[in-house]
Amino acid sequence: MVSDKKKKLNDLQNQTSTKVRYPKGDEFIGIVEKRLGGSRMNIRSVKGEDILARVPGRAKKYLWIREGDIVLLQPWELDKKKADLIYKYKYNEIKALEKKGILGSLENVEEF
Repeated sequence: MVSDKKKKLNDLQNQTSTKVRYPKGDEFIGIVEKRLGGSRMNIRSVKGEDILARVPGRAKKYLWIREGDIVLLQPWELDKKKADLIYKYKYNEIKALEKKGILGSLENVEEF
């Protein structure tokens, strides 16, 4: 018997069309390298920069982040080395980003 979690994962993996949220303006994509505690984490951007990011208060209950997750970030206006995490990509969206070549420079994209 297959558990509900495995059924949901298989459904996600077998979906063919997904609407992907691409970076707009100064937004960028990164991978979570290390959780620092609270809502803060170290992120490695697609360009190879290390960024200190946080989950804003309005999204703390909804965005559960782990190391290895691919995320969309909005940099701060005053300090470009810090950013707010605004979106976490799902499995199908990551595959679509890989097809487009947007994630080409992230070496250690984790397989699900």
